[in-house]
Amino acid sequence: MTRLPLNYLYTASHYWLSEQNGTWRVGLTQFGTRLLGEMVDYGFEVVVPDTPIQAGQIIGWIEGLKAVSDVCCIVDGKFRRINERLAKDPEILVRDCFGEGWIYEAVGSPNPRTMHVQGYRAWLDKTIDELLEKQRSSE
Repeated sequence: MTRLPLNYLYTASHYWLSEQNGTWRVGLTQFGTRLLGEMVDYGFEVVVPDTPIQAGQIIGWIEGLKAVSDVCCIVDGKFRRINERLAKDPEILVRDCFGEGWIYEAVGSPNPRTMHVQGYRAWLDKTIDELLEKQRSSE
């Protein structure tokens, strides 16, 4: 069973947001990191602090052993910074996904489609049920 921080916001694409003194930290949920597998590499198109950003904008990518995924912005506002610890310890993304394994920070307003923990938990249950059904159908 996944333990989700209660005071975070979540997205259907398995990102989380945590407000830290007026800045939003953004990371991947445990489910999101499992879809990627062990983190291999990453890159960002937006790196300059205070660059304007919009929810839905692709600002980078993450490569795992299982998949490569775009990093989408989920905040309308300004980019702050990338988590510098990822360069030295990329596995922190998996090991401490809800803590020090955040991906980037931004200032502004979260995408209005974000969910509180109860909504994300329901979305996650639905997603897992669909994956299990596909697996059963292919057997």
